[in-house]
Amino acid sequence: MQEFFASSVSGCEEVLCDELRELGFKSVRLNKGGGIPFRGEWIDGWRACIQSRIAQRIQVLLGRFPAFTQEELYAGIQSIDWGTYITSEQTISVRSVCRGSEMQHSGFVALKTKDAIVDQIRAKTGSRPSVSKDDPDVRIFVYLVANKATVYLDLSGDSLHKRGYRMHAGDAPLRETVAAAILRMSGWDRTTPLVDPMCGAGTLAIEAAMWASNVPPGLTRGRFGFERWANFGEQEEQDLRKLCGELRRDIAGKKVKIIASDSDAEVLEKAKLNARAAGVRPSFKERPVTDLQSDGTKRIIVTNPPYGVRMEIDPAFVAKVTGRFIKLSGWRVCMLDESGDYERSMTIKPVKKIPLLNGALECNFLIYDIP
Repeated sequence: MQEFFASSVSGCEEVLCDELRELGFKSVRLNKGGGIPFRGEWIDGWRACIQSRIAQRIQVLLGRFPAFTQEELYAGIQSIDWGTYITSEQTISVRSVCRGSEMQHSGFVALKTKDAIVDQIRAKTGSRPSVSKDDPDVRIFVYLVANKATVYLDLSGDSLHKRGYRMHAGDAPLRETVAAAILRMSGWDRTTPLVDPMCGAGTLAIEAAMWASNVPPGLTRGRFGFERWANFGEQEEQDLRKLCGELRRDIAGKKVKIIASDSDAEVLEKAKLNARAAGVRPSFKERPVTDLQSDGTKRIIVTNPPYGVRMEIDPAFVAKVTGRFIKLSGWRVCMLDESGDYERSMTIKPVKKIPLLNGALECNFLIYDIP
């Protein structure tokens, strides 16, 4: 059994925990520190990379040890058998985070970690791996907190928000993992008709359609990090193909009404291309958000409207949007708000207000039940 750590965007830990439990992972524990630990076999780590919609990265624990000094850090790193994962022909990268420790410079900790790894491999093979900042074969993470080092190996490679389907982005694209998180936060049951009236590149509608159809997000991307490790051979390739085949057989398209609309015809065409690449077919319509009408059917809006830092917005536009939303009797309206303009403009209070990060922006995810 391995101990894994699924990292998340700040504010998304609770829904990531729910997701991992729903997917059947073991020993899932809620942790407010930016991610969720769980346990499993190696193949469970692979499956988490493929199935999780919310995790940013999946990491596996290699070791924990006290590290008050650089000598203790070096010795602790060398106690790990790096030859299992890294050859002298491969490239590596090391990142570190330091908090409340004698060693406070993350760059220095990363450098000493790299030295210990390459020294071990050079002593065994006569040559050493190189460092690559852009596209390493193996990514190592060291967390030094209260003088205790925790060392992880990253299974993901590129961040898991890079699904591989979004070839075209709008002016202020929403990260796919955040889109998946707020869909779960919204309380959407995957049967109620869903509307994104300001869809941009279509990320929310595409993630909703993939979730409703049980399409694993990792099936649309290229190689994961673990496929580049030294211990990933022919048998592991066969096991991974078998796993992907089983997950594909579990895809079951649901007939859920998902409507994505935007007033910009050009950006809608990009959204359609992205949906086609993802293998899903939400309904796309060219219309302004102010044309939304209630037709007596209960629906849920989940949207990422333009706001504040991302683009300059006329206050009159905000008032028109919220004025239209408040007329959608019986609907649930959920939206991201960075500036606070939308919350101030709504004439009712949100039933829930969840702080989270959208990229580097501190936002609130607002949920309203329109009376």
